[in-house]
Amino acid sequence: MSTINDVAEKAGVSVTTVSRVLNNRGYISEKTREKVYRTMEELNYQPNEIARSLLRKQSNIIGLIIPDISHPFFGEFANAAEYYAYQNGCKLLLCNSQLDPAKEREYIEMMKRHRVDGIIMGSHTLDVEVYRNLPYPVVTLDRQIEGIPFVASDNERGGELAAQLLIDKGCRKLAHICGNLQLDLLANRRTSGFERVASENGATFMTLQTNMDVFDQQEYERIISGLLTEHPDIDGVFATSDIIAAFVIKWCRKLGKQVPGQVRIVGYDDVRMASWATPGITTVKQPIREMGRLAVELIRKQMDEEDFSMENLLPVTLVERETT
Repeated sequence: MSTINDVAEKAGVSVTTVSRVLNNRGYISEKTREKVYRTMEELNYQPNEIARSLLRKQSNIIGLIIPDISHPFFGEFANAAEYYAYQNGCKLLLCNSQLDPAKEREYIEMMKRHRVDGIIMGSHTLDVEVYRNLPYPVVTLDRQIEGIPFVASDNERGGELAAQLLIDKGCRKLAHICGNLQLDLLANRRTSGFERVASENGATFMTLQTNMDVFDQQEYERIISGLLTEHPDIDGVFATSDIIAAFVIKWCRKLGKQVPGQVRIVGYDDVRMASWATPGITTVKQPIREMGRLAVELIRKQMDEEDFSMENLLPVTLVERETT
């Protein structure tokens, strides 16, 4: 089996140069880099990742635990985090908790065994002490835990923008469909922002929560069908995700309600499908790509003992399309 010394000798470079190529560290000319890679391929050299991580005391692997990879927001966030991790010389270890505490705990233990450099936590089913006691850098997504930096959009401002747009469009009986507010998430601030602006403008409104499984699409169907049949005079809906907004469009069609003629709809996230839907969904845009970049950066800053901000609220913008 070939060694790093064999690669260096055949390529005509130093062992240090081969090591820099492997670890993506320091300046290496593209010509030298290609020569080293070509030699590794010729010798069928496979670096021992575990040995390298022990030697460096880092693995160049960042863990990401999310609740549901099939949800467009988390899929797009994972895509952005992987891109920026790779740009920083790291790989992303992706785990899908499916809101199962036992599964989330098992994934955390697995990441300890793999000596990950840090974890981005997008799934939050365990007690906060579990996250606080992890032996490596942690960043939370959309959840504030004392002592751990978080990344989130300005959820409260998003709720305000949604309510104000619906009111400015002439809506007078509003509904807000959100996740379960018992979950300790910063996304709950979308609701508080929406309700405050609706109250200040004298609009009639109601808030409907999902059950604890906030991704249960059958629950969306139940809530939305009940809302539109029991309250036929609802003329404005703010959904806490673009997926829920799409279900509102579906039920308006089933019940013969025109969008936006009779019901105006605002979503949240601005995932790609929001612009693909017919009609296109007006939505509050989270800067998903920037959130992924910042999460990776916060892991790196903690590793390198650089200064970083604990609270990272990114601005939101309103993207108006055909549903309003």
